[in-house]
Amino acid sequence: MIIVTGGAGMIGSNIVAALNAEGHDDILVVDDLTDGHKIANLADLKIADYLDKDDFLPRMEAGSLGRIEAVFHQGACSTTTEWNGKFMMEVNYAFSKRLLHASQALRVPFLYASSASVYGGGSEFREDPALEWPLNVYAYSKKLFDDYIRRTVFAGRTGFDTDHSQVVGLRYFNVYGPREAHKGAMASVAFHLFNQVERGENPKLFGAYDGFGPGEQSRDFIHVGDVADVNLWLWKRGSSGIFNCGTGRAQPFRAIAETVIDTLGKGEIEFIPFPDHLKGSYQSFTQADMSRLRAAGYNGQFRTVETGVRDYVEWLKAQRSS
Repeated sequence: MIIVTGGAGMIGSNIVAALNAEGHDDILVVDDLTDGHKIANLADLKIADYLDKDDFLPRMEAGSLGRIEAVFHQGACSTTTEWNGKFMMEVNYAFSKRLLHASQALRVPFLYASSASVYGGGSEFREDPALEWPLNVYAYSKKLFDDYIRRTVFAGRTGFDTDHSQVVGLRYFNVYGPREAHKGAMASVAFHLFNQVERGENPKLFGAYDGFGPGEQSRDFIHVGDVADVNLWLWKRGSSGIFNCGTGRAQPFRAIAETVIDTLGKGEIEFIPFPDHLKGSYQSFTQADMSRLRAAGYNGQFRTVETGVRDYVEWLKAQRSS
C-alpha cells in the first residue's frame, strides 16, 4: 500500500494520478474532507481506501495498516496568510513529526512537502540554513520541520545509508496546474487569471512594488505534473535529502497573463495597486537553485510558463466544457 496524505489536495491528487498512470492503485488517501468539494480531485482516480487524518495517525503509529511501500506526506495547512500559529504548528509541525517517527519505526520511505517560502525575502534559494528567513507562520512551520529532519535524521550522514529509511523533503516553488479549484484564494495566479478572463474581465496583476515594474515580480513557477514526476523519481531512486523543487527559472507574472490571453484569445492585462496586507511578507522574486536535485541524478525537463500554462488553460477549458 502507498499512503498519500493530503491526497484530495492539489499536489497529493496529482501524485495519486501519477501513481495510477504507473499502474499503482493500492493507495490509501488521507485527508480532511470538511470541505467536501475536494472529492472532485479524487473522482476520476483509483484508490483502495480513504481515512480521515485524525483516524489515520493512531493506526499508523500502531502499525495496523499492513505493509506500506511509501508515505507521500502532502497534507498541511498551506494558507500563507493564516496567522493562527497554534493551529499551524499543530497541523504542519506536530502531525508531521509523529508521522515521520511512525514511518521510521516501520522503515517506510517518507517523502514530504516542504516549501520555498522558507527562503523568505532572500535573494539566494539554495538548501542552506543560512539562507532561510521565513516571513510568515506557514513558512516557519515548514522550516522548523526541515530543521527537525536535519537534526534527527540527517545529522552526521554523508548521503543515503541504511541507518534510516528514506526521507525526502521537497521545497515546492510556485506550483500551478490541474486539481486546485478547491484552494480558493490560495489557488495559483494562472487559475485566477483564467477565471477572470472567462468571466469577461481583464486579467489583473499587481502594479509596481519592491523595485519591480508592473507585473514584473517574478517567481519560479512549476507545473504540478512536473512536481509529481520528481516525487516518484526520488522514491524509486531511494535518495534522501532536502531538495528544491522548482524549474531553476524565474519568470514574471506578466508571462502567465500573456499566455492565458494568447491561449483564450481575449483579454488585456490590468494592473492593480499592491495590497497593503501583503507588504513585508511577500516574495517578489524566487528562483530555485536546482543543483542538488540534478546532482542526485534527476535529468527530467521542466515546463516553461508558456508551455505549462497553455497546457493548464486547455485542461481548464476542457473541464468547463464537460
